[in-house]
Amino acid sequence: MKPLSETAAKKQVSQLQAAIIDGLEDIKAQNIQVFDTTELTPLFERVIIASGSSSRQTKALAASVRDKVREAGFNKPSIGGEDNGEWVTVDCGAIVAHIMQPAIRDYYRLEEIWGDKPVKLTAKKISKAATKAAAKTAADNAQTTDEGAAPAPVKTSARKASSRKAAASPDAATPVRKAVAKKAPAKAATKTPAKATTKAAAKTPAKSAVKKAATKAATKSAAKTAAAKTQPTA
Repeated sequence: MKPLSETAAKKQVSQLQAAIIDGLEDIKAQNIQVFDTTELTPLFERVIIASGSSSRQTKALAASVRDKVREAGFNKPSIGGEDNGEWVTVDCGAIVAHIMQPAIRDYYRLEEIWGDKPVKLTAKKISKAATKAAAKTAADNAQTTDEGAAPAPVKTSARKASSRKAAASPDAATPVRKAVAKKAPAKAATKTPAKATTKAAAKTPAKSAVKKAATKAATKSAAKTAAAKTQPTA
């Protein structure tokens, strides 16, 4: 079998570490710590130490780690110390996990042996309980909305924008303009003849009477002038 390159080997160790951490967090392990041991021993590259509150939990943690490692495509790890559950080891090849009850962990202090180079855990997996709670909350909110939650009110600004957009639209304005154009001539036609007729009727008789009076006066004056010229001088 062709040996892995250094980059591929590091990636494989990271994937194995992630699988082990997932298995520990699924059963709520306490105080998980990871240490790089490449400079301390050639037997493995990482040591992971975690605590379980009881023998039952330490055994469940070891089983969870085993399952997660196999699901990730690695060989089945070997488990030791399951008889009493105070200190259970899970040997995954490149990484060895020590799952201990708090009193045993405080007594043996493995961190002082393997803890020269701690590895920082950048991201932690969300617990299943939190995931279920979030899913339940989302489902409840969706059900409340379906059962008759009032629809969100439309903002006034949005309504104004829609009204302005509709008014600015040529298609929307055309019927209004046509209606105005149809009504305007009718009103003008109705008002103009009436006003013109009324004004004409009011002005015409007065002008005719003035002209007649002026014509009569001129005629009389001309008759008098002509009579005075034709009358013989005494």
